Amino acid sequence: MMKSPPHPGQIIGEDVLGELGLTVAVAAARLGVSRVTLSRVIHGHSGVSPNLAVRLERAGVGTARAWMAMQTSFDLARELEGKSHDVEPLVVA
Repeated sequence: MMKSPPHPGQIIGEDVLGELGLTVAVAAARLGVSRVTLSRVIHGHSGVSPNLAVRLERAGVGTARAWMAMQTSFDLARELEGKSHDVEPLVVA
């Protein structure tokens, strides 16, 4: 089984804020979001929204599409993790 991808908030916290030496409060103010909103994403309690993805891109931190792709990969891995999705075929041959 493949290792689950990291939550994009972990990347924001470690690779962006950590590398730039920014606090959550300062980064949130620069991004135009609340400190609570950014903190929830960084700690994995919320996902990266399209709005935050665009704000990160406009702040010079990657592209919105990349942030959304990371969030989608994380969400999909969580959904597939240890679950059986009992479905019936839509097309019957």
